Amino acid sequence: MKQEQEKTRYSEADLQEFKGIILDKMRIAREELNSLATSLSSPNANGTDDTAGTYKTLEDGSATLEKEQINQLAARQKKFIEQLEAALVRIENKTYGVCRETGKLIPKERLRAVPHTTLSMEAKLKQ
Repeated sequence: MKQEQEKTRYSEADLQEFKGIILDKMRIAREELNSLATSLSSPNANGTDDTAGTYKTLEDGSATLEKEQINQLAARQKKFIEQLEAALVRIENKTYGVCRETGKLIPKERLRAVPHTTLSMEAKLKQ
């Protein structure tokens, strides 16, 4: 473990492992984003168009809120995909896994859990 701290960057094999993890997460994130986009573009998935007028106003408010929530989820998903894409660039530049605050290697366990991170826990806790 101590030897890992003394290295200044991850090996090519390590970088390829992380690239695989990131590509998997990116594929899943894109599928989720497509699913959110589909649900936003479908008119009324609940089929409540024939509901009595009394409930229509409540239904409209509910549908609006749901669309806002889906939009927020989609925005979050897009940001996550952008962060994963930036991580792939860092892999290509061989700077992946280096904390942007301390300059130390971020432990593999943290990168496996949060592959788009640019901060070690030490730096994250200081924020």
